[in-house]
Amino acid sequence: MQTELFLLIVSLLFFLSILSGRASSRLGIPALLFFLAVGMLFGSDGFGIRFENIQLAQSIGTIALCMILFSGGLDTQLSEVKPVMYQGVLLATVGVFLTAILSGLLTWWILKLTLPAVTVSLITAFLLASIMSSTDSASVFSILRSRGLSLRNNLRPLLELESGSNDPMAYILVITLIDIIKMGSSPNYWNAGLMLLLQLLIGMLLGYFLGKISVFLINKVRIYNDSLYPILVFTFAIFIFSVTYFLKGNGFLAVYVAGLVIGNSKFVHKRTTMTFFDGLAWLFQLTMFLMLGLLVNPHELIPIIVPGLLISLSTILISRPITVFLTLLPFRKMLVRDKAYVSWVGLRGAVPIIFAIIPLAENVPHARLIFNIVFFCTLVSLLVQGTSIAVMAKWFGVIDYDSKESKMKKIDIDFASELKTVASEVTITQSALQNGPYLMNLSLPDQTLAVLLRRGDNYCVPTGKTELQEGDVLLMITDDKEALLKTYENLGVEYKKLKFD
Repeated sequence: MQTELFLLIVSLLFFLSILSGRASSRLGIPALLFFLAVGMLFGSDGFGIRFENIQLAQSIGTIALCMILFSGGLDTQLSEVKPVMYQGVLLATVGVFLTAILSGLLTWWILKLTLPAVTVSLITAFLLASIMSSTDSASVFSILRSRGLSLRNNLRPLLELESGSNDPMAYILVITLIDIIKMGSSPNYWNAGLMLLLQLLIGMLLGYFLGKISVFLINKVRIYNDSLYPILVFTFAIFIFSVTYFLKGNGFLAVYVAGLVIGNSKFVHKRTTMTFFDGLAWLFQLTMFLMLGLLVNPHELIPIIVPGLLISLSTILISRPITVFLTLLPFRKMLVRDKAYVSWVGLRGAVPIIFAIIPLAENVPHARLIFNIVFFCTLVSLLVQGTSIAVMAKWFGVIDYDSKESKMKKIDIDFASELKTVASEVTITQSALQNGPYLMNLSLPDQTLAVLLRRGDNYCVPTGKTELQEGDVLLMITDDKEALLKTYENLGVEYKKLKFD
């Protein structure tokens, strides 16, 4: 294909995907579903773009997953996940294993009933279930944030920790089962189990120590161009993934752990780097989703509609709830409704589809059937679970109505994560001016400052004698959250809490 034509098509696909992602927030549908739909629309059964390079798809998927996991580690604050660390780790390890076992047995039974002409072994069924054993909560929280919903009892950090850390375990299960299938009639299960544990251990240790070394080098290296610091962190990420692979560890676990270590450390140009990786992760997700949409042939999904639906429903309604309740059984203080909601938010995303490419690349028997079923089950999960996340949160009673967290919308500014302050965006109303039009007439608590004023498209640093008008937007920071919120209520002003560490 001509280079200019290729770039034109890619730019149009990206633009349509971004627009569809914006529409997904309004409709309450995960953006992933729209991205996949755009890819399928332009694929072989749509406008006729044929993409059948499995090796290239696997390579792109590997790089994309590596960056997405690293970015997820960077964004995970240990202070937030610490109260639910044990629950999250158990769900990401034991939970993934139990899901693969339960779903594998149900999948084997369903395929025997619905596709008797296709002889699928129990090991192959376990492989299919392992591919779908990891969850994806990124699209879930995009819906919750677009609706302005927050969750009680640390459910949000629990789900983010699980979804961010369970992909490595699922990947190891997939690779292990593929190796067992390739061994034929005499697989060495003890050797496979030992390799699994060894990969986990090496990946975790290398991720931690190489992450620490990366932070040290980032702070010691003096680069003439500040914009190169995010590139330096990117270099460390791909280095850690590659080195871990050659040392027989799990690279995906290593980059996630390294992301945790780096993201929770102090280093130069941290905010710039975090923003860079947030955009990079979205770029890779977009590329990955479009590629997967192009890779699938929709007409091949028709014959597996019945088994696909049964496998999807059995995973959503049987395997996932049993796994969550068994895994969280030691945590008796955790409410039943919280566990039920965690069960429902076992959303399948693009990662299972990426894992489903691996059997295709390795020429595993029934690889195309596995890919089509995984793709179909992912679509069902997005449609059933993804569209009902907010509704189920209300139904289970896990919404925190007292939280009013929001992103800055009218004043584009950021604060270092080390600042232990509340930042809030305040819109001045007529009732707030009842004691006088000047800033000094607002009875603000101690240790509270108005640091910026926006009026229309103009900005200024206000003083006590600054005359306020209805509709002005003030950026406030304080060390006393409760006193400031009480003042806002007394003044009758609108506010949005932006950050509290």
